[in-house]
Amino acid sequence: MSKRTATKVIAAGVTMAALAAGMVACSSEDDSEGKVYYLNFKPEQAEDWQALAKEYTDETGVQVDVETAASGTYETTLKSEMAKSDAPTLFQVNGPVGLASWADYAADLSDSELYKHLNDEGVALTDDSGAVLAIPYVMETYGIITNTKIVNDYIALGDSPVESIDEIDDFDTLKSVVEGIQEHKDDLGIDGAFTSAGFDSSSDWRFKTHLANIPLYYEYQADGVTGQPAEVKGTYLDQFKAIFDLYIDNSTTEKSALSGKTIEDANSEFALGKAAFYQNGTWAYNDITGQDVADEDLTMLPIYIGVEGEENQGLATGSENYWVVNNNASEADQQATKDFLEWVITSDSGRDSLANTMGFVTPFDTFADYLPSNPFVQADTAYQEAGKTPVSWNFATMPSEEWKNGLGQAMLGYAQGTGEWDDVVTAFVDGWASEYALVNG
Repeated sequence: MSKRTATKVIAAGVTMAALAAGMVACSSEDDSEGKVYYLNFKPEQAEDWQALAKEYTDETGVQVDVETAASGTYETTLKSEMAKSDAPTLFQVNGPVGLASWADYAADLSDSELYKHLNDEGVALTDDSGAVLAIPYVMETYGIITNTKIVNDYIALGDSPVESIDEIDDFDTLKSVVEGIQEHKDDLGIDGAFTSAGFDSSSDWRFKTHLANIPLYYEYQADGVTGQPAEVKGTYLDQFKAIFDLYIDNSTTEKSALSGKTIEDANSEFALGKAAFYQNGTWAYNDITGQDVADEDLTMLPIYIGVEGEENQGLATGSENYWVVNNNASEADQQATKDFLEWVITSDSGRDSLANTMGFVTPFDTFADYLPSNPFVQADTAYQEAGKTPVSWNFATMPSEEWKNGLGQAMLGYAQGTGEWDDVVTAFVDGWASEYALVNG
């Protein structure tokens, strides 16, 4: 080999080494930058989160991937994703019981900007040492979504027990109005007073979880329960039966068809003006608005069940949407995730998306100028300003998903006539004790 050739080879080798070093440096820079993988709980906001993630990536260059679990499958999906090498860096729990299952994966967020921006730091979930493990990002409200035009049209027929929707402030009044609307459904051009109480997995949570929360709330109030009890008495299950009967007896749908009815069915029935009432929450606004029911004809009533003093009751308000950063992710990925969350709650794009596109009420001090136009949120504000007491979200203390499933199956059996209400009582009371014992050893 000539000296000239050797020199060329050496030079080429140096060049390749430099290129290799550059590639390593780039790789190191990419690794140090970190990335975000968010496993989203809410299917109705899947596209909104995808759009927000893309905007952040375009602005910062940081990779943000968003995957959304199908309705009713979040816990199963989370377990599967966490077992992978490229696990979510950001995930959700539904409250203290959900956090208990994932506390070992929860990074301490005490020093995060997310925590510092909470209006009330007490809403965060902590461990025994005070470390902040989960932070709610949305405060939501549910009740009986109401088409005020249909109610007013019914009142105009002349035989209504009320002269104004404002008079509906207890179960007996609600029942008389609902039954009157059902009786006049042909005159009003609707299919039923209530939308279908579907027990498809996309819809059954409205009853086995959200509706079941109401008797649970009143029992906890009466007994001074503040944590998760080992057993419940079912004190208000007669009232639970009364409101459930009202739903299924005055509906768009025959009871025999409830097992196959979905949340999309209920959304459509209400959005197309075929029913006056629909139990759901603030999150349903995006599925309803822009169709046949005008925003000015939308409001939300509390779920009255016939308990003394319920005229002072507001809507059910709380959160089951807590962000958790995966402490098994790399330090770079954890920091990238915290930075992304800070951007979401402080940037114009993030705040506009959460407040106006997704319609969320958030617990952060950065949203004073981003109050959503959602009429259900406005209804909740009106109840609170009137001094009504919000119903707390106690379903976070329900002992397990299996308990909810057992209750839901019993409720469906009762509705379809293949079971008795006693089966519902057994699932609620006995099922609670057995599931609590199983989960808590």
